[in-house]
Amino acid sequence: MRHFIFLIFFISVNTFAQSVDIMLIGVSHNYSKYPKQDFSGIYNKIKKFEPDAFFGEFLSKEDERLVMDYWCKQDNIKRLNILTNNRSIAIASLSKTIDSLKKISLSKPEDYQVKTDLAHAYYLDQDVANGHYQFWQVFNKLQKRPDAELENYVNKLLSPQLDTTGRSMRRLKTSEYALIAFPMMQEMGIQELLPMDCQDYDLNWGASWAAFDSKFNLVKKDTTTSFTKELKSNLATINNGFEKYQSIEKSSKTITEWLNTDEASAISATGDFYLPEMYEMKNFPKEEMLSKIHWWIMRNKGMCDNVVNRARVAEAKKVVVIVGANHKQYMQDIFKTMPNVRVRNISEFK
Repeated sequence: MRHFIFLIFFISVNTFAQSVDIMLIGVSHNYSKYPKQDFSGIYNKIKKFEPDAFFGEFLSKEDERLVMDYWCKQDNIKRLNILTNNRSIAIASLSKTIDSLKKISLSKPEDYQVKTDLAHAYYLDQDVANGHYQFWQVFNKLQKRPDAELENYVNKLLSPQLDTTGRSMRRLKTSEYALIAFPMMQEMGIQELLPMDCQDYDLNWGASWAAFDSKFNLVKKDTTTSFTKELKSNLATINNGFEKYQSIEKSSKTITEWLNTDEASAISATGDFYLPEMYEMKNFPKEEMLSKIHWWIMRNKGMCDNVVNRARVAEAKKVVVIVGANHKQYMQDIFKTMPNVRVRNISEFK
C-alpha cells in the first residue's frame, strides 16, 4: 500500500510539473573569424518569445566546486587565484557581498565600478556565468565610451589581460554571450544568466576519444584496396561537408541561422563521430566510437536536465538556451522526450 501511495505521488508530481517552453539556439563560440554578423533577426525572435530566463554553457558554482577536473578546470583555478590575490573576500562573506553589490548596482545602474566589484565577487564565488555578464557590461561600456579611470580600475581588480585561456574574459569578447545573450538580457532587464553545463563525464569522454583515435590510426594503415577505397570515399564525403561549412562561415552574415539547420547539425556531427555507415567497415573501432557517442549523449542529457530542473526552481516558464551548435540537435532530441517540455528551433519563430 505504501508503495502504491508513493507511485500515485510520483505520477502526480510529474503530471503537474511546471511546463517549460524552450527556445534552443545553437551558436558559435567565436564570431571573430566571420564577416560582420547581423543578429537583428535573432534579436527580434528572442524579443517576441519574451523569455523569463537565459541559460548558458557554464557550470553552476556548486558543480564547479564538485567537479575536480575537466577541460578548463585549471584555467578557472588560475583566474580564481589571480582575483583572490587582487582582492580577497572571505568565502563566508561572499553571498552577502554579492547580494549587497547587486542591490547597489540596481539602484545605481550607471556605476560601472560597482559592476566591476560585482564581477569580481561572482568570479570568487565560482559563478563564472555571472562574473562574465557583469564584466561584459563594463567592457561594453568602455568600448562605447573610453574611461581611463574605469579601465585602470578594471585592470587592477579583474586582470582581464591575464585571463586568456579556457572560458576566459578574452574569449568572452567575441563569443555568443557578448553578441547574443548578454545584449538581449540587458535590454530585457534579466539580471542573471542561469548555468546549465554538465562536465561530470568529461574525463570519460576524453578517454573514449583517445581510445578511438589510437585504434583508428592503426586501422587507417590497412592498405587493402577495397578498404582504402571505401575509407577514402567516406572521408571525402565528410571533407566535402566541411568545405561547405567553411564556405558559409566565410561568406554569411547570418551564420547563426545556418548553424541551426539540420544540414549544419549533420555536418558538425561527422567531425566527432564520422559517418554511421563507417561503423560496419572492417576493423573500424565501433565499440570505442559508441563509447564516445554514449558520453556525449550523457553530457547533453545532463545539460537538458539542468535546464528543466533549474527553470522550474526559478519558476521560469519560457527560457532561451544558448549552446554550442554541435550540441543543438542532441539536446533538441532529448528535450522532446521530456514531459511538460516544449522545445523549438529558432527557425520555428517568425
